Amino acid sequence: FAGFCIMFLSTIMFAFSSSYTLLFLARSLQGVGSSCSSVAGMGMLASVYTDDEERGHAIGIALGGLALGVLVGPPFGSVMYDFVGKTAPFLVLAFLALFDGALQLFVLQPTKVEPESQKGTPLFTLMKDPYILIAAAALCATLINISLSLPFCPHLCSLCVSVCGPGIAFLPASISYLIGTNIFGSLAHKMGRWLCALIGMVVVGFSVICVPFARDIYGLILPNFGVGFAIGMVDSSMMPIMGYLVDLRHVSVYGSVYAIADVAFCMGFALGPSIGGSIAESIGFPWLMTIIGVVDIFFAPLCIFLKNPPGQEEKIAILMDTNCSMKTRSYTTQGTYYQGDDMDPEYDDYD
Repeated sequence: FAGFCIMFLSTIMFAFSSSYTLLFLARSLQGVGSSCSSVAGMGMLASVYTDDEERGHAIGIALGGLALGVLVGPPFGSVMYDFVGKTAPFLVLAFLALFDGALQLFVLQPTKVEPESQKGTPLFTLMKDPYILIAAAALCATLINISLSLPFCPHLCSLCVSVCGPGIAFLPASISYLIGTNIFGSLAHKMGRWLCALIGMVVVGFSVICVPFARDIYGLILPNFGVGFAIGMVDSSMMPIMGYLVDLRHVSVYGSVYAIADVAFCMGFALGPSIGGSIAESIGFPWLMTIIGVVDIFFAPLCIFLKNPPGQEEKIAILMDTNCSMKTRSYTTQGTYYQGDDMDPEYDDYD
């Protein structure tokens, strides 16, 4: 809720700011507010949906909301800026933010929320966990593919029909990301999230390598669609894995691990625009995209380490299933049983 308040303020600042200093401040505030909402939101989903399959489905829907914003935002901003002006789109967004804040106030009731009863694992301890680092690096490595395109937005948009505005260049990736997150939010659990992420990174790599070969808007459609769809595969796999790794190897409090995931997101979006332009000037845009694509392809096999990550013995007894490494078990007063299976007689006397 605090994040909403900060984002509402930053949106109003965007609408009425004219100097670079104020726009920079508004953008910075927007980042702070967004971080509050995304970290707390993902942590809330992980706490509410303790069953791993349900958690993956819920996080897939949440990432679909992110995809919907990315899908609508660029063309909406382009059209509103061209035909109405700079202020109008931000006022519309401020109204939507206000509506969202009212929903949070009445549905989530933030004034009645109490802190976590357990003390979570320290952030720096989680950052030393190699399995969490692999998952975070996968998020960063895939998202950097989208952000690398931002310095070359004028070039990409020159391939598009000018009346459509800059946002049209990113529509295929946004649409396919929305599709990918909703499909693989549940499907990744069945096929194995490590395998889903591995395939997604390979597809991202090959799609990015094809981007520089586009000569018009139609040539961009298939590579951008592949990039967005594959990033949806990786995100909808890795975000639930982050929560699962905390359940398996640490204390089941999720704020810190999703803070690491958010940092990975931010690093992916920050590295592309900051270093992409200078590197491309030295070696050229095609070589830049080829290198980052090859890096994704060679990084993908590291996802195999997430197939059966080791954990604390008592937590393995709760979480691990002999048939699927990503299922959970639940305690009852009568015993321990597998989610979705009949109770094992061996545990009938367990209290």
